[in-house]
Formats: sequence, C-alpha cells, structure tokens
Amino acid sequence: MLRPVLEVTNLNIVLSVLGLFMLICGFVSLKVKQRWYLGEVLPAFVLGIIIGPEAVKFINVADWGADKDAQSDIAYGLSRLVIGVQLVKAGYELPGKYLKQRFLEMMICLLPVMIIMWLVTAACIMLLIPNLTFLSSLVIGACVVCIDPVLSQGIAKGPFADNYVRRPLREFISAEAGGNDGVGFPFLLLAVALLRYAETPDNTVSLAEFDLARGVPDLLSSSDVGRFGGGIGTALKHWGVEGVIYMVLMGFGYGALVGYGCRKLLNFALRRKWVDNESFLLFPTAIGLFVVGTCGCVGSDETMACFIAGNALNWDGKYLAETELRHDSFNPGIETLLNFGAFMFLGAVMPWGTFQMPQETGITVLRLIGLGFMILAFRRIPAVLLAHPLLKRVCHDWKEALFMGYFGPIGIGAIAYVEFAKRLFPHPGTSDAEINHLTAALTPVVYWLVFFSIVVHGLSVPALNALYKYFKVPKIYDSPVEIVLLSENEPLPNNSTADPQRHSAIVNNRFSRAPGDEGLVERNHPPRLSVMLHPEDAQAILRRSEEGWTTPEPPRTGRSGSVWKENNIIVMRDLV
Repeated sequence: MLRPVLEVTNLNIVLSVLGLFMLICGFVSLKVKQRWYLGEVLPAFVLGIIIGPEAVKFINVADWGADKDAQSDIAYGLSRLVIGVQLVKAGYELPGKYLKQRFLEMMICLLPVMIIMWLVTAACIMLLIPNLTFLSSLVIGACVVCIDPVLSQGIAKGPFADNYVRRPLREFISAEAGGNDGVGFPFLLLAVALLRYAETPDNTVSLAEFDLARGVPDLLSSSDVGRFGGGIGTALKHWGVEGVIYMVLMGFGYGALVGYGCRKLLNFALRRKWVDNESFLLFPTAIGLFVVGTCGCVGSDETMACFIAGNALNWDGKYLAETELRHDSFNPGIETLLNFGAFMFLGAVMPWGTFQMPQETGITVLRLIGLGFMILAFRRIPAVLLAHPLLKRVCHDWKEALFMGYFGPIGIGAIAYVEFAKRLFPHPGTSDAEINHLTAALTPVVYWLVFFSIVVHGLSVPALNALYKYFKVPKIYDSPVEIVLLSENEPLPNNSTADPQRHSAIVNNRFSRAPGDEGLVERNHPPRLSVMLHPEDAQAILRRSEEGWTTPEPPRTGRSGSVWKENNIIVMRDLV
C-alpha cells in the first residue's frame, strides 16, 4: 500500500511561502502600491523577518550549506544578481543620451557630493560605534554611501512620484542611483588600501599589534589578508591601478561595449524581423546576467558595467520606444519577482543577535538607533543642499533638493558591498586589534542601517502622501500621454483620467518619455499630448471614435510603426 512521503525541505518551504505571499499580495496589489504606497519591498522584508530563525523558524538560511560561510555567499550572489538586472533596467529606461545631457550634474553628485557623504557617514560611525578608528569607519561608510539602486527605483518611478515629483527630478534620482552604486567601489577600495598598506610600526612584535602578511600576492583584492605595509604611496598606487582603472574604468568600458554591441545587433535583427516579442523583451535580463557573470569572472565592477550597458542599449532611444509599443509587462514582472525574493531573504538573514553585544563589540541597540537617525539626517541631505545651486536643471528649489537628499535609501546594494568587503579581511578575531574591531562591526552596522532605511523610507512615502493630501498639495499634470487600456478590468494608472469612448487613459507626469520627446529635456516646450500605440490598438480606437471624432488631416506615413495623438491630430505610421 502506497503511503505519502513528507519532504518538508528548505526548498519546498521557501517555494511555498514565496508563492503564497506573491498570491496574497497579488490580490490586493493595487491597494498596496497605489493606495497605501508601500510597494513590495517592505511587506516582503517583514515577511522574511517573520518566517526567519528569530520568529516562527520556517527558514534558517544558515542550514542551507555545510560551509559556515554559505549564508554570506548566498547573500552576496543574490544581491549581485538583483542589482545587475535592476541596473540594466534603470539604464535603458532613461531617455536616449541622458548621461550626456546630464553629465555635469552627474559628475557633481558622483564626486564632491559622494565624497562629503562618505566622510560624514564615517564620522557618524566613528562617533557612535566604539573601538573603531577613522580608517575602519571609512571602510564601513563606503559600504553604505551609495543610493540603493533597487529602493530608489521605487521612489523615482512609484505611485507617489507619479503624482507629486517632477519628471526631471525622477529621472535624475534613477540615474544617480545607477551611477553612484558603481562609483562606490573606489571609495571602499581606497579605505581598504590605506588600512592594508599602512606603514609597519618599528616596534611591532606580535600579530595583535600589526597583522603583516607574508607569502601572499601583494594585491589589493587579495582575500583573507590583514596588512602588507608599504605606506601611503604604495596604497595609492594599488588603489589607482586596481580600484580605479581595473574596477571602475574597465567596468565602464566593458558595459558600454556590451550595450553598444547589443544595440547594433538588435537594430540589425529588428529591421529583418528576426526577433520575436518574448526574446526582445528578455534582452535587459540577459544582458544583466551576462555582465554580472563575466565581470565576476574577471573581478571588475559589475554594477557600473550593468548600468552603462543598459544606458548604451537605449542610447538612440529606440529600445525604450519599442518596449512601449509592445506594451512591456515582462521586465516589470521580473523586477517584482526579484524584489519579492531578495528582500524576503534579507529579512530572514538579519543578524539580530549582533545588534546587542556590549561586552564583545560595544555595539548596542540604542547606539544603532542613534546612528540610524544621524545617518538619515547628515549622510546625504547637507551635501545635496550645498550642491543645489549647481543642480537647478533637476532640482528647481530647495524643497526638491530636500526630497532628493532625504530619499537616498540604503538597501541591498549595501549588502553586496559589505559581503565583498568581508572577503578582503581575515575572519573576526584572527588579525590585529584594528582589523578585528572592523570585521566585528561590519556586519551589524551595515545590516542595521539597511533595516533602518527599509523601514523608515518605506513608511516615509505613505506618511508624506498623507501630509500632501492634508495640505492639499496639487498633483503634477505635465507631459500628458495617452495610453491604451488593454482590458476592461485594467485599473487606471496613477495620475490619469479615463477616456471611455477611446478605451484609453491620459497619464500625466509619466516617467517614460514618448518617442521624440528627448529634446524636451533641454528646452521649455509647452506640454504636448502623445500616445504610443500598437497598430492593432490604433485601428480599434479609430473604429470606436468614428462617430464622435474625426481627424483634421489625412494619415501620414513614416518608419516607426507607431501611432500617437498630438494636438488632436492622429498620425498613423506603417499601418497599411
């Protein structure tokens, strides 16, 4: 007689919980995102905490591998995957040639603003976390100095921004998050180089005083190494070659090459109609996987490479326009799936036990709470307000600069940085005193700041929305775009009005620009009404509107295979 065999394994539990959570969230997803302004990150993170080893104990990631570093390896790999795919998406969703148009603003935010953020963050950490030197604080500060590319996309492209944040600022927040996550590596490696290549004291007699490595390749990226000695000159030489040239510049060049090559080949294949719809929409995910994998093999900066690859893919604006014409829902779906899984995992692996260790590390929950509020107040806001006079094209006034400074979240990008940094140093307690204090504080400080930022920034958006409604702040109605509603059951997008006769909606302040709108970034044109439709959708709309609406001029032919409405004129292309 057959008997059922129960296999309550970690994999089955994870799949069951993730699937059930996605189903439940799916039933009320519109309310969660567009009414309560919570998004998917905070609920997934809270669920991860609940099912983790500190609550109901459904999942214990530490048991997933025989190696004691298995949890760290999984966290590092998962964060690299999520960031890589997200950054390619962030890159191609920007307008064509956007980095060229906003080069000055990007350089201001990626150099002086980030330097100020780094130094201020390190000072806050040194002030509140005991036993850390300033160099050690610089290492930890570099892990959290970047804007998280995942959380920032929710802020720049989310429902609240659709209603109240102008498109130039939204685009720049998205672009800055993509750029500074890659530029953060030189800050981390500079701090590591200054620590690792510090001068060997003349009176060193023991490992506890100075962990001088011997018989190990003299490389900045060497793993599990304490010190090499040599002084500041040696440190700057290694940092310049390995940190700046090899990591960042090579990552930039490699990403540009991959994105440029994919764009040229894709345009060539599209002209010959060789690419089906599914494969076309899969390109950003494929590029992200390829770049993360290849950069990981050679040890270059994958975050910079992924963002630049996505930007180069849409450098002429054609890829984004084509995804709009094809009603892309695949890439947003992949983004949501990755966010669910990644932040649920992050909630399950939070190191709660390290947040209160006054005897071992001197770290306490009260110190970490104080650090969280200090980082929130001083890490980014002062630097952005100082740079505001030079950022007038993206921040029109101090209120927008304050919004940009406040919403600089710390998230899964910091997890990738701290897991990378941990690999560069020996295990806690196996090196000299300065490095031991650093490695003991790395995980609790960075993971706490990630937890603090997810909760505070996740709740700030609904709170800010409530304040805007209370004070009757008007919504933004710039750049109206008409989109087709593909189903009677499809909800209206944010900040939009329906046109039932045309089975469409007018969407205001939309993040994605219509084809041909790229020039509007530099000139103050009056808003125009644009609609990007698939030819079949256009024909259906024209049939429905024959009785009550006529075109004042005949159709004109062109190349793009698109239809849009501009100044009450229907323009049809390649429909015959």
